[in-house]
Amino acid sequence: MRNPLAIVSALPLIIDVDTGIDDSLALLYACASAEADIVAVTCVSGNVAALQVARNTLRILELAGRSDIEVALGREVPLVRPLMVAPETHGPEGIGYASLSEPSRNLSERHAADLIVAEARRRPAEITLITLGPVTNLAVALLREPDLPQLLRGLVMMAGSYRSPGNTAPTSEWNVAVDPEAMQVVLAGWAAHRGAARPIALGLDVTERAKMTPDHLAALHHRAGDPSDSPVLTFIEDALRFYMEFHSRYDGFYGAFIHDALAVAAALDPSLIRTESLAVQVELGGIYTTGETVTDWRRVWGREPNLDVCVQADVETFFERFIDRVGRLAAARSNVAI
Repeated sequence: MRNPLAIVSALPLIIDVDTGIDDSLALLYACASAEADIVAVTCVSGNVAALQVARNTLRILELAGRSDIEVALGREVPLVRPLMVAPETHGPEGIGYASLSEPSRNLSERHAADLIVAEARRRPAEITLITLGPVTNLAVALLREPDLPQLLRGLVMMAGSYRSPGNTAPTSEWNVAVDPEAMQVVLAGWAAHRGAARPIALGLDVTERAKMTPDHLAALHHRAGDPSDSPVLTFIEDALRFYMEFHSRYDGFYGAFIHDALAVAAALDPSLIRTESLAVQVELGGIYTTGETVTDWRRVWGREPNLDVCVQADVETFFERFIDRVGRLAAARSNVAI
């Protein structure tokens, strides 16, 4: 079954996730976006372990009515380090207080890294890869196919912290901190292909401006027509309540940063963001700074830029689109048994 919202000019996407509350919202946004042609979703350990990520992803896609999308399991541990997960942020299953039925289908027989390589080879320069978790699967894919940067149309990552404090350690962001070696493999791999488009990275500097509040939830209900039987709205409310309680305890506001949905929106419409081309390296051996995305803002290194760092995002337009699109999806999926 093809996406009923698909249009001729839809952008082919592979979305790599560690689902995760904000990953869930990103997947719902992608499913609700006419310009997204989701080729596959690949799963990596991060917010929760990869097997739980895959289970969550299958269930979210069923919630959105997109059981046609291939879901593949990838590497279950980082390249070098022990796995870190974040149950205190996302809940023991990664979806907060939400409850969903068991998935009705199985995972793909393909490994996530093999899927990324095979699809990029099959459709050279067509597919945009979006990574919303640690980039472990991408690093493995790149090691298997060093020409991957030229085979993909583009790479958009929710990764790093460039001009703001970290959310894992004082200067490090979660996705990079979980597998910093993988991030460095990716940066080096793309830098080796000067003809390839530079990766785009949305860091905490911009994604923490995408702060979802109870007012946004109310607007989402209104856009959906306030159905009393919408599984999508029920899921969003129950998942976000956990996330908002977490931010209330640790960040001093009752709301939630929906980092990953902003990254998907930017991949679909680059006009939502402004980037700056910079040289970035990942700290791998710091006592206090491992996982920091060290950014040469003053160009003192004299190195060629290897990353397009997002420095500004039109968050207001993003939320307008999120509410409209996911609200319409919620309305369309009302009265659906999940």
